[in-house]
Amino acid sequence: MTEGLRFVAVDQQDPLAEPLLGELAVEYADRYDGRAEAVLAWLRRYPAEEFAPPDGAMLIGLLGDTPVTGGAFRRFDAATAELKRIWTDSAYRRRGFARALLAALETEIAARGYRRIYLTTGDRQPEAEALYLATGYERLPEPLPAEDEVYPVAFLKTLP
Repeated sequence: MTEGLRFVAVDQQDPLAEPLLGELAVEYADRYDGRAEAVLAWLRRYPAEEFAPPDGAMLIGLLGDTPVTGGAFRRFDAATAELKRIWTDSAYRRRGFARALLAALETEIAARGYRRIYLTTGDRQPEAEALYLATGYERLPEPLPAEDEVYPVAFLKTLP
């Protein structure tokens, strides 16, 4: 179902990342009773260099020239990458693109020498929870200690 999907590395300011950030802002605002403008500002507050080599990356999945899925990772600690901004365009969901995105991100993460992948998500995203469980992530009883914001649902995956 993911035939024709290809991934490109971009930075947070790339026009290909705009649909990811824009739709995430609307979706998070709807699910968590916020304003899309405030959520977009919050999404952009992370320094772009955190999602850039050598410690991170942002990948956008394209069908032709259309961004349909995307996500990023950054360094959590020396052995662990943290997934952020996992998104699939609402018009393209349930086609395997999110699984393909996770596989591409995991390949990139392993190539950077990380041995584990960590992520947190909100408690109003059951589809995300189901995706992570179905792709080998273990739900943690509580998030790992972190300096940044911590969301209530945490997952960890050890790479082979």
